[in-house]
Amino acid sequence: MKRHLISAADLTRDDAVLILDTAEEMARVADRPIKKLPTLRGRTVVNLFFEDSTRTRISFEAAAKRLSADVINFSAKGSSVSKGESLKDTALTLEAMGADAVVIRHGASGAPYRLATSGWIDGAVVNAGDGTHEHPTQALLDAFTMRRRLVGAEAGLGRDLEGRRITIVGDILHSRVARSNVHLLTTLGAHVTLVAPPTLVPVGVERWPCDVSYRLDDVLAASDAVMMLRVQRERMNAAYFPTEREYSRRYGLNGERMAKMPEHAVVMHPGPMVRGMEITAEVADSDRCTVVEQVANGVSIRMAVLYLLLGGSDTALSAAPARTEETK
Repeated sequence: MKRHLISAADLTRDDAVLILDTAEEMARVADRPIKKLPTLRGRTVVNLFFEDSTRTRISFEAAAKRLSADVINFSAKGSSVSKGESLKDTALTLEAMGADAVVIRHGASGAPYRLATSGWIDGAVVNAGDGTHEHPTQALLDAFTMRRRLVGAEAGLGRDLEGRRITIVGDILHSRVARSNVHLLTTLGAHVTLVAPPTLVPVGVERWPCDVSYRLDDVLAASDAVMMLRVQRERMNAAYFPTEREYSRRYGLNGERMAKMPEHAVVMHPGPMVRGMEITAEVADSDRCTVVEQVANGVSIRMAVLYLLLGGSDTALSAAPARTEETK
């Protein structure tokens, strides 16, 4: 792997498979009485969040702590950033504190890349979502969830996502999750189709390695996984569709539409869900919906990313189960 994780497009197939396989090992930690590994003891991970977040920030915090790292949570609200401090000065402060890794979420696309290439800090930089650009660890946890749920659904396709057909539905224009998933899933051999109103499809999408459809009903029967996206009104300054009811009627996933999907197909959502808008309660609460699994898998994926970026000890990882057994 490279020194930083900024974009899913930076990952080769071998990189992605390494992270997914490492996450499988990390997932076993959650089943142990003591949910900790000593692999990153003495390392410091800073969660630098300029945007509000619940799942992502807590997930990274849990991941770092399970690897025995010291964690510093930094929120822009109530900090010197709210007084006008620049990203550079904030980064220099973190460097002075000895940060080994900085997990950054920022409203400006490109902020993590700037942090990683500026020379302001020596530690690893992990993109936890930047503007409408990318969210690579979300794509990794989505792929991890698909791989787990779709194993054995069809003979001969193996444990990766080669040949799988993934449909991503909703606000593609403002979705960093969609962009990262298109890059990663394509790298893993999946075929991705984006479904959205024409107004919510980005300019230049024809250069993306995916197909585009404007009719959800046309693609459901051939989908192994359908990922619903929230309409990001906070990033909108205009009307992109007539009404919420019209959007839900054409692009919302309900029980009737879910019934058109193959029996093995799953429903996904990166959260937060708006029930009744892009997804009905019937679908969200069904056994085919993986939302809760995605949250749990996010911790395992982020443990794997931090472990690999910070050069965790292989001997510590392999020896951890034996030490855990001794403590029982």
